[in-house]
Amino acid sequence: MQPRRPIRRSTAVTLLEVSLVGDPVRPAFDDPGATGAGTLAALPEAAEGRGRDFGAFYAEHVGSLTAQIFALTGSWPEAQDAVQEGFARALARWSTVSGHADPVAWVRTVSHRVAISRWRRARTAMAFGRTQRLQTTPGPTEDHVALVAGLKHLPHSQREALVLFYLADLSIETIASQLGVPAGTVKARLSRGRTALAAQLRITTDEKGGDDA
Repeated sequence: MQPRRPIRRSTAVTLLEVSLVGDPVRPAFDDPGATGAGTLAALPEAAEGRGRDFGAFYAEHVGSLTAQIFALTGSWPEAQDAVQEGFARALARWSTVSGHADPVAWVRTVSHRVAISRWRRARTAMAFGRTQRLQTTPGPTEDHVALVAGLKHLPHSQREALVLFYLADLSIETIASQLGVPAGTVKARLSRGRTALAAQLRITTDEKGGDDA
């Protein structure tokens, strides 16, 4: 296998990795559990024989997958719910999913679709009036706020490429295969996404500096 060519990483991309990968199981909103064992126990059939192999799979990937979906959605609670749904569906057909070349990609895809579906339903409901209550749980750190705000300004294709490459640690070829696009397209999205994210983070920093002045 040909080794991945090193990529010059900007400050923005380094922040992306440190903020969301460095401590994915201690989110700003609430803690999904360092090992995932507590939540796994709530999933059906987790204690049965087939659940043992699934349990190891769950514990290994729940933190990173939640961080990845959070980066795509901007909401940690929604990311948690979507990933739990993804794992629950995987468990229901674990004999099939476990035989896939990349079971993690299967759960990621399902979780992302669940998150998008819920977001669309929430947007429709909010059209009839805003009923959100103030959050009483601790808010996100400034780095998370700036990072997610920057990601939200990027086109979905660029945001998706950045998350899959830097958070999911997938190769360009794997991303291209999963998204059904040429490898050159993935490289272009990564390049443009890095530039756009760096610009967004600079804008946020400049605005804060102006406010302080």
